[in-house]
Amino acid sequence: MARAGCFVAIVGPSGSGKDTLINWLRPRLASAPDVMFVRRAVTRDADGTTEDHDALDRETFALAEEAGRYAVAWEAHGLRYGIPAEALHHIEKGGIAIANGSRRALGEIERVFGNLLVVRLTVERDVLAQRLARRGRETEDEIARRLARSDEALPVDCRTVEIDNSGPVERAGEALMALLQREFGLTPAVSA
Repeated sequence: MARAGCFVAIVGPSGSGKDTLINWLRPRLASAPDVMFVRRAVTRDADGTTEDHDALDRETFALAEEAGRYAVAWEAHGLRYGIPAEALHHIEKGGIAIANGSRRALGEIERVFGNLLVVRLTVERDVLAQRLARRGRETEDEIARRLARSDEALPVDCRTVEIDNSGPVERAGEALMALLQREFGLTPAVSA
């Protein structure tokens, strides 16, 4: 890992398919030793339908944060999120860390990690509304508020590439894989 490391933050509105895209990508880069898929800590129970994360209660999260276990931590939607310090160590050694990011935390992520590439997922409004409704986690009013926030500009001016994830995950996945090939020379596993 001789090249400079990079943090790749996959961001987009709730329902844009961030976790689905990361899960599509993971087996294709399983044999790439310089790629780390970051497992965030979240103060939310694991339920099998949301992001694969370390589920912590607020007290345990706070203790871990005080102990310096997170390179970056933030609050959004009433939850605490943390990116483990191991991701920073991986990047400092020249690795690539890929994570479900948060628009709200991008400024701090860029400050801490330095080299940041943001992959912003976009989704057609009607497709996003259908995905949010199918999840059944929000009321119609909450879905309307999420849709209104989906068009917000990123809070920081950083290197950003937009990928449309309105269709099948394979289409967005191939676009993301092509980006990672151009940026970092990564090639997918043959058997993926």
